[in-house]
Amino acid sequence: MQKRLYDKTPLNKLLVVNKPMFVSSNGYLNRIKRKYKNKKAGFSGTLDPFAKGCLIVAFGQYSKLFKYLKKTPKTYKAVIWLGAQSHSLDIENVYNINDSKKVDIELLKSEIDNLVGIHEYYPPKFSAKKINGKRAYELARDDKDFEMKKSSMQVFDTNFVLYNHPFITFEATVSEGSYIRSLAQILLEKLELKGTLSYLERINEGEFKYENEKDLNPLEYLDLEKNDYMGTLEWIMNGRKISIDYLSNKNDGKYYITFDKYFSIIEIIDGDVTYLLNKVELYES
Repeated sequence: MQKRLYDKTPLNKLLVVNKPMFVSSNGYLNRIKRKYKNKKAGFSGTLDPFAKGCLIVAFGQYSKLFKYLKKTPKTYKAVIWLGAQSHSLDIENVYNINDSKKVDIELLKSEIDNLVGIHEYYPPKFSAKKINGKRAYELARDDKDFEMKKSSMQVFDTNFVLYNHPFITFEATVSEGSYIRSLAQILLEKLELKGTLSYLERINEGEFKYENEKDLNPLEYLDLEKNDYMGTLEWIMNGRKISIDYLSNKNDGKYYITFDKYFSIIEIIDGDVTYLLNKVELYES
């Protein structure tokens, strides 16, 4: 008799996994699906294959919650390898390695501090950005000629960790959609040096960090204000339209409401109430 790989009933589960190096985010998600025997799962915030660290995974109904979660800003630990050059700005496509001059450590610390702020830059061609419907890394691997559009990222904080020539280790807390590979190149330009990332680890995504895949209560991580619903339970259980008269907060905005063993996410616009997600099972510890 063949062993069943997945359960038929979707499991509602929110957790953080620690993606290892040199595994794609999708590939690692498939491992996690098999581990918990559930097909319906998703993740937030793709990590490059060479990168490791925090990856938010949700099963069942919780896989619809990603855009409502407190998952920014994100903090990364990165190592720059001075003298190495790579087409992808990481160690996966290194094409040249030269000796590099040493950096004055006080200048290095100063320039890392100066990274705080908003930067305009061109994302790496080896990235998941879409160009005319195709991923940029697919075009780059096929040696296609194309141009990337300029993007911006905000660096909220930086921290110098270590300089052991030819390796510079630093941490950066950045906005969603930032590329640390590009941030490293901005730093290298300021130092008038060549280099590439040899290590990248995501330490956290907003309030999410790796803690041995412990179960998380999604209500503690929703980036939404709670609204009190004073109507009947049956009304929501049947998905019927809610009157604003039965909500304590009548201001425009997105909220979550709880009832019985469920919660819903609603939006109020000009006194009209709509469901964004309805009847999601509450976390049970």
